[in-house]
Amino acid sequence: MRAFARVVAWVALLLALVAAAGAVAAGLGTRWEWWHFSTGFAALRRSAQLGLGAGALAVLAGVLAALTRHSGVLLAAALGLAVGLIVAGVPWQMLRQARGLPPIHDITTDPDSPPGFVAVLDRRRDAPNPTEYGGPAIAALQRQAYPDIQPARFAAPPERVFARAEAAARKLGWEIVATVPGEGRLEATDTTVWFGFKDDVVVRLTPIASGTRVDARSVSRVGRSDLGANAARIRRFLRALRENGLPPLSPAAGAVRTAPS
Repeated sequence: MRAFARVVAWVALLLALVAAAGAVAAGLGTRWEWWHFSTGFAALRRSAQLGLGAGALAVLAGVLAALTRHSGVLLAAALGLAVGLIVAGVPWQMLRQARGLPPIHDITTDPDSPPGFVAVLDRRRDAPNPTEYGGPAIAALQRQAYPDIQPARFAAPPERVFARAEAAARKLGWEIVATVPGEGRLEATDTTVWFGFKDDVVVRLTPIASGTRVDARSVSRVGRSDLGANAARIRRFLRALRENGLPPLSPAAGAVRTAPS
């Protein structure tokens, strides 16, 4: 029985490692444009299924190892179970997020008047997702799912805020596409680490009576649902701004500054 337990444990560990390699390759192959992202997702799903199978074998090996008191087999079984569950858990978590979030991929701090893209339009020419905002229906879904995505206001002039906004974008690893301080507009592209999805961001600065209002918008190029990635990106950006020494301004302080008549 010890020999059988050993074989089962090592087969489980091998299958778990193959599943892990397949999951990594599913994302990197998509990132390197070896295949379409739908193929990458299919490969990830197959890797998860293989990981579950490896986990089941690892459990069997662990039971056999416990019965035969074979600590070496038990360790291999534990490693196989851990790796298999991790591989299976990643797409499960993604599916769980997708079911708990609305199927939207365009998030902005100002759904009533979202910042518009200019410089990135050429880059999105072949992108399935448009840059035109989806209107009240999308705004309602966003407000329900992400009520915290709101404009930021700072007691500082636009020139100072713009410099900090550009610094924050670079610190977050965004590729800066355009900076137009005179219009208070910054455009950038953020690429996800694993699958290499490209999401475009536009930041808009508006002078208000006591400082500057900052709005941001993040839009995925592909995919119906972003699994919360665009909202998380805007949160990170606004948090970086707040941590960059800019004095906050109460939302009630000041209105949009208008030119004198």
